[in-house]
Amino acid sequence: MALTMQTMTDEQRKSVAIEYLKAFDNGGVTSTGGSILDLFADDAQVFFPKWGLANGTDQIGKLFADVGGMVKSIVHHYAHFNWIFSGGDVIVCEGTSHGEHRDGPWRAGDPAWGAGNWCDVFEIRDWKIQRVFIYLDPDYAGKDVARYPWLNTHG
Repeated sequence: MALTMQTMTDEQRKSVAIEYLKAFDNGGVTSTGGSILDLFADDAQVFFPKWGLANGTDQIGKLFADVGGMVKSIVHHYAHFNWIFSGGDVIVCEGTSHGEHRDGPWRAGDPAWGAGNWCDVFEIRDWKIQRVFIYLDPDYAGKDVARYPWLNTHG
């Protein structure tokens, strides 16, 4: 990791996190036309459920290609985000989304137990994402009902 060069405010960290989420909504392209990977430090880490921990931008690119290859589209619901600020480099964003997975569409709240609710824990320093741990149900299309019998009784 690089030495800290400048102090960032919570709002500045939030702007980096929003740029990252909007890049997902835009097929991995940032608002300036760059790659989503440009938002990461070279030695950053990303965790995604059922994939594991990606270390460095090469592995992060592989993770995003693997997950992105299954997701046809995604839209994050920015007006409904909840932000938690640590007073340091760590911020947390809780939110909802909808979109289409290769196995079918999803929308947060439809059904209530389905995909679309998520929480990301970011560490952002020097205008780069150092770490993001993504917490969500990767069964976007809700096909995993055989392993969870109570889902057949909840609509």
